[in-house]
Amino acid sequence: MIKSVVSKEYQELQKEIVKLQEQWKQQLDPETIKPNLDKAAMTAGVPAAALTAINFEISLFLQWIEEINATLVKFNPELGPKLSSISTHLNEETAIRWIDEAFSFNHLYFASFAEENGLEEWIPQFLAETALRPYLQLTAEKVQHDINHAVPGAGCPVCGEPVRLASLEEEGKKVIHCPRCLAHWNAKRLECSHCGNEDHKTIQFLTIEGDAISQIQVCEECKGYIKIIDTRQYITKPSAALLDLNSIHLDFVAQENGYNSVGEKKETN
Repeated sequence: MIKSVVSKEYQELQKEIVKLQEQWKQQLDPETIKPNLDKAAMTAGVPAAALTAINFEISLFLQWIEEINATLVKFNPELGPKLSSISTHLNEETAIRWIDEAFSFNHLYFASFAEENGLEEWIPQFLAETALRPYLQLTAEKVQHDINHAVPGAGCPVCGEPVRLASLEEEGKKVIHCPRCLAHWNAKRLECSHCGNEDHKTIQFLTIEGDAISQIQVCEECKGYIKIIDTRQYITKPSAALLDLNSIHLDFVAQENGYNSVGEKKETN
């Protein structure tokens, strides 16, 4: 099994995007994000970002879209003609819609937008999601001290992203990381993040030949999985976004074996 299936060029592009997002986050006034953590709602699985008043600066969002376009073209000049028309499709009203739909993972909206405007299907959602993340990451920073666990099946307690990545840290502690907003929280070593199953008979671990630091935790109850990386083996620990990208071979293995990243909801009587 090849340890990384992601090309060097794509890894470099993603590093550049992570760097840009960090710069963009610094441009935001922290006062534009006002969390209102409702403990009852969060206990029910409502993400903190959905309870947060965020004052989006649309002019900045549009500027960031242009910067993403320029970065994509720098790494792949062939994208130039495909991305050149984006600015003609985007105005303030559309940008607000993009933010709303990216926030709620509305893949159908972006697929439809791409089709209507003659764009490749991946482009609108990729741009919107990339420019949204600095707001989600700043939100996560503001509420991190209140995030110490997640409701199984509800995804990230800050942004709602499905759980798929954990690290083993000092003393073998299992910490879940969200590659989208960079929130993190502790989890039980033997617990399914999708359905809450703690039965050692139905939670198993898949390992990859030639990859000594990674394993895939799978649950036979809901057929969900998460990737677990032993980051104690790293001299410099990558960001959650890059850790997720560089371990994409684990996603392929899990999915080839019939597991999925969201788990299946079980019918209850």
